[in-house]
Amino acid sequence: MAITAFIFGLLIYIGFRVFSGSLYTVKPNERAVLTSFGRAQRIGDSFVTDDSLNDEERQRYQFPMLRTIGPGGPYFKWPWQQVHKVDVATQALDLTWDPTKRQSTIEAVTKDNLTTGVNGQIRFRASESNLYAYLFGIDSPLEHVMGYFVSVLRERIANFVDPKGQSLVGDSEMQGDEGTGPAVDLSEGVSINDLRKNLPLLNDYMEQQCRSTGTRYGIELDAALITQIDPPTEVDRALSAINSTRNQVAADISTARADAEQQITMSKRAVEIASNNAQAEVAPLRELGETLSKIKGTGGREALRAYLRNMRIPLLKQARRIVQVTAPSR
Repeated sequence: MAITAFIFGLLIYIGFRVFSGSLYTVKPNERAVLTSFGRAQRIGDSFVTDDSLNDEERQRYQFPMLRTIGPGGPYFKWPWQQVHKVDVATQALDLTWDPTKRQSTIEAVTKDNLTTGVNGQIRFRASESNLYAYLFGIDSPLEHVMGYFVSVLRERIANFVDPKGQSLVGDSEMQGDEGTGPAVDLSEGVSINDLRKNLPLLNDYMEQQCRSTGTRYGIELDAALITQIDPPTEVDRALSAINSTRNQVAADISTARADAEQQITMSKRAVEIASNNAQAEVAPLRELGETLSKIKGTGGREALRAYLRNMRIPLLKQARRIVQVTAPSR
């Protein structure tokens, strides 16, 4: 009797432990995947697709689509089944994060062989549409994605060229529009300066290049926020000196342009004044010519001679000496 009661109690205990361990819930920020004997529940023969991958990458990153369990519960699972929960909330992480070592900045080499430090953050989240890659495709997906991101970032910094150009005082840049300054900032041409001024472009490039990480590694990159690019102290001092010199050159060029524009304006005004004076001198002569033509047309030559004689009288009164030249005798 005692043995029967012990066995009955043991069965009840085992049943309670099995039943209590078979219930689980999923939080609002979580998604769950159920595996039976280690095999995840799939959605037919569907695979994750991404048009941004080429043919070779599609063959390499071919992951099946899994049946995902949404928030809620309690759900039931059999003892031979296992629940894998994934946090799908957006998270932020420093670029310096590396579980294998401690570092305060990410070192990168620019196009002109200057070593610089890069700091910032990335925002990411687990891809709900590709949980297979996140759970089973890679041992440490976050570490893998950080390594991929840093590699792309270093490659971009090593080949970065300012899209506005590198010429300091090129002819095309100095022409510009009338009345405006030089077409480009004269502090361009040094890689670190170009990178600092084009951080939005760098962030956009990183987001574009890492757009396929959801298909590759099961982690979607939400945003790249590279906020700081600091060269070594000695390089920073040299860059400051270069920037000061270039700013002084820019100021001198602006002053020269202002002086030249002032001279051009003054020349235009002088031409306008001379033109107005000439018109003022010509206008009475034209008026006199028209008057003489009218007199000749109305009264004939006699009227014209009489008019000219009358016009000479005031002049003869003012003259002190008159020299008359006669025609030479033949």
